[in-house]
Amino acid sequence: MTPLTAIRTRARAAGRRVGADTPPWLFAVPALVVYALVVLYPAVSGMIYAFTDWSGIGEDKSFTGLTNFGTLLGDEQAMGSIGNTLLLTVAIVVVQNGVGLLLALGVHVKLKSRALLRVIFFAPVVVSPVMVAFLWKYLYNPDPASGLNGLLGLEVDWLGDPSVALWSIAGMVVWQHAGYSMVIFLAGLEGVPKELHEAAMIDGAGTWQRFRYVTWPLLAPAVTINLMLSTIGGLKLFDQVFAATNGGPGYATETLSTVLYKQAFVFGKYGYSTAIALVLALFVAAVSLVQVYYLRSREVTA
Repeated sequence: MTPLTAIRTRARAAGRRVGADTPPWLFAVPALVVYALVVLYPAVSGMIYAFTDWSGIGEDKSFTGLTNFGTLLGDEQAMGSIGNTLLLTVAIVVVQNGVGLLLALGVHVKLKSRALLRVIFFAPVVVSPVMVAFLWKYLYNPDPASGLNGLLGLEVDWLGDPSVALWSIAGMVVWQHAGYSMVIFLAGLEGVPKELHEAAMIDGAGTWQRFRYVTWPLLAPAVTINLMLSTIGGLKLFDQVFAATNGGPGYATETLSTVLYKQAFVFGKYGYSTAIALVLALFVAAVSLVQVYYLRSREVTA
């Protein structure tokens, strides 16, 4: 054995001994420390501020107990924003996943241009939400001769009509994120064995029957992921609303995220805004847990 080979052998043996003696969790300590400083500490601090009347400036604050939460229950603007948030979330979840599934089925077939179509449909996902909002503000121009009105021959004030503005925001979000849902559904479609479709065709199953009894049950994991992500995104929606309407007209498109932002940085009620943020976080967590429990059980029985 040459001296170089002997050195390499001893080094590998020493490395194996070090790896065997080191607890696996020890390798996660640096990442956990960073996570605690960047995420956990600010989160816990925020929870504490939710029970104070801090204005966000200076050290002058006092403990107010549950006063902020009582104020939230009596705040008509905040209560209205909860309704808007839920309506937006339902619309986004249903339409975004429906469109994403249709796009996935469309580009999953043997088309020469399917790779290009996938890129085109996914492209809006990588665009900044603020840029998307300004793009759609132009398309939503109320002028009958421009934007969607000029294209469709309508005279609709898309962002200025309280009865239409909320759904215009939902359409904007669906346009941007339907491609993301498409990619996840595509991953699920790729995992469906072709042998099952061939066997179903031999048994005389049509296109709808093959989708209903073969493809759809096997898409359960993709459905779970998409519903979870779109629900969470809808509940905490902020960027598009703030850039497109700032919660207007009136409070027609106000969401919990825009309300807590204004309470903190416009009205200087940092403690109250933190209480709203805490309620929003708990609500998102509760909805997510219910979704996980139900959808995971559906995956088992599918």
